[in-house]
Amino acid sequence: MAPRDATSGELKGAGYEIFIGALSVLSIVNLVLVYLVRDDSLGTILLTINFVLSAFFMVDFLYRLLTSPSKAHYFFRQYGWADLLASLPVEQLKLLRIFRLLRVYRLLRAFGARNIARNLLKDRAGSALYTLLFMGVLVLEFGSLAMLHTEQNAPGANIVNASDALWYVIVTISTVGYGDRYPVTNHGRIIGSITIVIGVAIFGTFTGYLANFFLTPKKAAAPPPPVDDAHRRVEDLRALLAEQQATIDDLDRLIGRR
Repeated sequence: MAPRDATSGELKGAGYEIFIGALSVLSIVNLVLVYLVRDDSLGTILLTINFVLSAFFMVDFLYRLLTSPSKAHYFFRQYGWADLLASLPVEQLKLLRIFRLLRVYRLLRAFGARNIARNLLKDRAGSALYTLLFMGVLVLEFGSLAMLHTEQNAPGANIVNASDALWYVIVTISTVGYGDRYPVTNHGRIIGSITIVIGVAIFGTFTGYLANFFLTPKKAAAPPPPVDDAHRRVEDLRALLAEQQATIDDLDRLIGRR
């Protein structure tokens, strides 16, 4: 059996697998950062993002379980149990996410680089959606970390804890901008400007994706050939067979005369 055939039931699409792999890498990096960061507020942001990633991974586990040809085979032979445990918001179990990362690497390697590129180009809308989701998670995490690190000790700052930073980035990236939290330092304003620009790009592209998904009409199936055309072809075939039979009869008479 070819490698691509062997993984066809397990592979959920190149774009989706790359998205899950990227989230797995980010979650492992965050797990290391939680132990390296000494600031409690920054650690709270990392733990919050890890909780969001756990929700993503739980959805991924349920999706793979429900779409697997054999649920028992997925759970026991394809490390579905590790996916389930790694999706739980328990620090000691997050290292099991490496199994998910190894699966993504194995599937994409078996699928082949050329097939990956072809699949991404074929499903450009889905690939763009996964990219936007990952960018949103990155901006939410690192924008909050950068903003809090820059602002929390500044004179007159109103972004002083993890809740303030996360709220500011969410409001800013969604282009709402309530104005209840805002940076007071030049570095903070630069970070806020970058967040606004990225937020406009993300939600603009996301809006276009939704409009394309809901408003683009589905391609109609090719209409069947007209009945009259089918009858004409049948009559032509009968005429051709009659001509061939007449030719055979003439040959038989010529041979009989000899």
